Amino acid sequence: MTEINGASVVIVGGGVTGLSAAWWLAQSGVDVLVIEKGIVGWEASGRNGGGCGHVTSPLYAEMLRLWPIMDELLGYPTEFSANRIHLAVTEEQLTVQKRSAAALNPGYRCELLDQKQLRELVPLAGDNVAGAHFYHFGGHANPHRTVQGYAWGMQDHGGRLMQHCAVTGFRTEGERVVGVETERGLLGCDQLVIAAGPQTGHLSAILGQEVPMASARAEMIVTEPLPLMPYGGVDGNGLHGRQTLRGNLAFGGGPHEWLELPEGGVFANPSTPLMGHIGRRLIEMMPKAAHARIIRSWAGVIENTPDGRPVIDRLSTFPNVLVATMSSVGFGLSPSSGRAIRDVVVDGACSFADISSFRLARFARLEPDWRELQGWVALATEDR
Repeated sequence: MTEINGASVVIVGGGVTGLSAAWWLAQSGVDVLVIEKGIVGWEASGRNGGGCGHVTSPLYAEMLRLWPIMDELLGYPTEFSANRIHLAVTEEQLTVQKRSAAALNPGYRCELLDQKQLRELVPLAGDNVAGAHFYHFGGHANPHRTVQGYAWGMQDHGGRLMQHCAVTGFRTEGERVVGVETERGLLGCDQLVIAAGPQTGHLSAILGQEVPMASARAEMIVTEPLPLMPYGGVDGNGLHGRQTLRGNLAFGGGPHEWLELPEGGVFANPSTPLMGHIGRRLIEMMPKAAHARIIRSWAGVIENTPDGRPVIDRLSTFPNVLVATMSSVGFGLSPSSGRAIRDVVVDGACSFADISSFRLARFARLEPDWRELQGWVALATEDR
């Protein structure tokens, strides 16, 4: 196999997690190269609701600090907007919201809105809404702009990006991975980061320690533009999303459509029956948008670990390999997850948070049929 220029750190995966890590590494003067089988952000990283939440994560506090300054740090716009509103269409949903709000860290301000406040902040919501909470933290950003901002920012600091380049294997010497075999040749490396979304499990398995995960399709719908609301970051009724700066409503939500990873790790163009269900739930939440046409839908493939928590850890089989998955919540956490990966690669440990709960060792006694036990099984084609 022809050997082409590698890097001190090679990152497999041009999604938001891999690109954020590459940007942080490049800022530190590390020679870093990102390789991506398609184009950056082509799957879930560029096809999500743009929410910046995940309050229970140990990475959350640093995420909150970083998002408001990401445009300045990157040198490119992310369209970040602070704060979130959580709507409850039913009394049952409101009860769950109140429990969640009561369990928040006292440092996170949250208030229950009355109907007048709700109509002022979310004028597309209807009188049917049972209640809503205003979260004075979190926010939302534009996934496409953010992913591209990471890529350009990384390159501005000397990092490199190789798109349309699939990984075919690895070159090892003893207990070290010394190269990544690709369609274009062998890329040498001193350290390797695998942040390849749904393909992370397959690639880590080649190196003797599989990251357990199940793949699912995540779908979003986008409406025609509507008048801008005072706050565009709205969740509720099983949906997450935002109003874009052009006025489009971009929302998505489960249930997950579980998928089998095909040979070669490439999925066909997503096509699911979820669009109608998402549209119905959006109308229930914002009935004054019922007249708006759906002009397109997006879909991406997300990975989920058995317990829903991220993995940032080195492989026991090859200690110079770090694997990273945010388990379907990578976009919002990306400013801090990228910094955590940089810290582990360069310094050996995360400097700002305890990420011991992200270790792979927690899956040591995982049942072989864990997917079936949790019902995370792909439906037969004729059942879809």
